[in-house]
Amino acid sequence: MTVFRGAVGILALLLLAWLLSENRRGPALRVVFGGVALQLGLALALLKFPPATWVFLLLNRAVAALQAATDAGTSFVFGYLGGGPLPFAETRPEASFILGFRAFPLVLVISALASLLFYLGILQKIVWVLAWTLRRTLGIGGALGLGACVHIFVGMVEAPLLVRPYLRSMARGELFALMSCGMAGIAGTVMVIYASLLGPVIPDALGMILIASIISTPAALAVAAIMVPFAPNLKEAGRLDIADPPSSMMEAIVRGANEGIGFLANIIAMLIVLVALVALINMTLAFIPHADDPLTLQRLFGFGFRPIVWLIGIPAAETEAAARLMGVKTALNEFVAYVELARLPQEALSPRSRLIMTFALCGFANFGSLGIMIGGMSVMAPERKREIAQLGLRSIVSGTLATSMSGAVVGMIT
Repeated sequence: MTVFRGAVGILALLLLAWLLSENRRGPALRVVFGGVALQLGLALALLKFPPATWVFLLLNRAVAALQAATDAGTSFVFGYLGGGPLPFAETRPEASFILGFRAFPLVLVISALASLLFYLGILQKIVWVLAWTLRRTLGIGGALGLGACVHIFVGMVEAPLLVRPYLRSMARGELFALMSCGMAGIAGTVMVIYASLLGPVIPDALGMILIASIISTPAALAVAAIMVPFAPNLKEAGRLDIADPPSSMMEAIVRGANEGIGFLANIIAMLIVLVALVALINMTLAFIPHADDPLTLQRLFGFGFRPIVWLIGIPAAETEAAARLMGVKTALNEFVAYVELARLPQEALSPRSRLIMTFALCGFANFGSLGIMIGGMSVMAPERKREIAQLGLRSIVSGTLATSMSGAVVGMIT
């Protein structure tokens, strides 16, 4: 029964993506079927064959090493604000993690590293290999393939940075697919934080969150191929022409770091604005007469999510709590949603439902992340900033559908 329920849920989510499609007659069926099959295959391998997870844990350690290196720089420049030793006793552990000083500076490091890798010709070779591999599996281009794979471990801005010179020539659907992958995953740098929150209520929380981020990526490609169909030009996937290339390794690093400053400024600006707008909407909604808690944007989203969480396997009696978590995640962010999941009374959700929600919540699809993505990618590809903004809200939908599919899959096989 659970397998049938999960299969129906996945089909319903794909149907919803089709109803929201820009071109209902032109979905890239190879990407759709291949993405769903890859999601199911990876879920079975990773959940039923634990040694397969070790490989991804090693890759995640590489991301952690990159973050640790960034922390060395930020703590040197910003002191305890950037991760250095605190000069006072910490009473709230999460309060010392300041997003602007701890998470965002990684953008500068990735920008400089990407510029260096392009100068050395290494990234072009990686793109070519992925173009060859993914052309024979899902039929997608190498730049999109690299961005999609890297999204498993880094954020929605750091991954596009690695393929920045390719962004201007991507098809509209490929650009949307890249944005969808960013919304359907979380950065490796926050996986440990979320795992520490969920550890008391979810067995092997870090492994579950890592698996969720992995299997949501092919789902995001499948959903994106339905919502904004594309036919990538595979012959161009590995080609790259850079005007005024750097003349030395140091110039490449300096140029990448300088360009990263613009990305960082736009990310911070857009994040502040969109979070402020959500707060203003909530203040306005509070004027509506209410008998219990004030009406908020997250509560409104929660009402709409009740049928979706039921479709992915949550029992009817538990849909209110589960839908509220999805509403919080969409209107605010997944961090707050995971905090609420960890604090829910034991009777609110069964262990199986908690696991399903761990997967369904594991993505950056929210309005704050939308600000980060639009702010960062608009600077990377200024000639396409209007298109990026137009696709932004759609990417929240596609990312949410992809993570919901992951929740349905884990509900089927556990």
